[in-house]
Amino acid sequence: MSSSTSTPPSSVSLYDARPFFEKALLFGVQNDIISRQKLDAICTEAPKGMVQIARYFGSEFLRPELEKAKDRMVNLVSLCLENASGGDLRQAAELLRDHSFLSRSKAGSDMLKALIAMPQNSHFGMHEDTGFTDEHIPQLAKWTLRNLADYSAELAKRQQVAQVIDAAIWMADQMGLDTSELQDAGKDAEAVIRTALLAMASGRTEMPDWVAFDKMMAALRKKYGAPKASSGGSTKTTGKTSLSAIALTLPKNLPEHFKPVVQEVRKSVLADLPKIFASTLTNRKLFDQTPAFMGRYFWLEDALSEVDHHDRSASDGWNKATGGHTDDSSLLTLFLCVAAQATPKTLLTEKAAAALIRKIRKTGLKPDLAQQYILAHAPEQYQSDYTRIWTDFVDEAQKVLQSDFDYALNDALTLLRRECNVS
Repeated sequence: MSSSTSTPPSSVSLYDARPFFEKALLFGVQNDIISRQKLDAICTEAPKGMVQIARYFGSEFLRPELEKAKDRMVNLVSLCLENASGGDLRQAAELLRDHSFLSRSKAGSDMLKALIAMPQNSHFGMHEDTGFTDEHIPQLAKWTLRNLADYSAELAKRQQVAQVIDAAIWMADQMGLDTSELQDAGKDAEAVIRTALLAMASGRTEMPDWVAFDKMMAALRKKYGAPKASSGGSTKTTGKTSLSAIALTLPKNLPEHFKPVVQEVRKSVLADLPKIFASTLTNRKLFDQTPAFMGRYFWLEDALSEVDHHDRSASDGWNKATGGHTDDSSLLTLFLCVAAQATPKTLLTEKAAAALIRKIRKTGLKPDLAQQYILAHAPEQYQSDYTRIWTDFVDEAQKVLQSDFDYALNDALTLLRRECNVS
């Protein structure tokens, strides 16, 4: 008697290359989710959508463009359905049943436009928050033919970049620096976070300019055993305090969703510190001229602060501040920046003028600072005239600049255009 052993059939996995839209549509028809009337509606809408897409990316009069438009439209609907349903065919079929075909195509397009408008890197100077524009259309053309896996991978990368940028903006705001100033500085978001962490650990409440950054790092290098910088390369280490004693902690009020990002940047600072403390280079050479550290940390460019720091003559400092301009508008612009505790300038863009007004309304205007500045830096023979010009301006302008009722800044901007240098 022969015995036979039953063997279960092998499991074969087949790759289904059909667009997700096609799979969802077929599932819906087979399971009575999508009616004949809905199929007819899709057949009516699809040609209209093809023509619109062909026109948007090229020409609706060329057959190859229409063929590509068909592929784009099917892919856009597939992206929308697969993303919204998580790959569940029943949910996708129900979405097709409950919404028009063209609305799912538009939803897919909106997904891609939002993705493309997101920052690709964390450099403040390389991303303007302007949303999707016509300049992005060539990128959109490529993405309309990409699958959900590509979209999801790119979205994850860009969300991470956006998170770093938002965390840097939050950290800077805690130290009195707004977004427009970060964009003007044009540095990496990670550099802003690194410096903010060090500044907070050093007990500072404002983002440093170069002079303050230099002093801060010199104090840290001295306290935590940094070797003294010397031209001959010899070192002298104090070694009094352990590096682990640095209180490089996250801000207590840091929002929860920023903590992973800031924690990663904190690790990079802790990895940098032994190299910083071991270096015999001056801070300027180390942070501004060494490839490994160039752009890695952030400081505000403040030429006037550096002028004072190097004890240059008052006349040289004044000429540097004014750029040789002696007209009332240039001087008032300079004095207003000083009184607002902003970077001194004799010419403001519209964007910078608006940012200055917002800063004044947030942190106040201190007219005495400008008067002290005049007495400390202006040529003696002109100090009384400059003081009078400034006092007359403040008497008229202060209420307008600090008004709680000028929400759109219209009155304040009109005032600055008339009295100051705004281009």
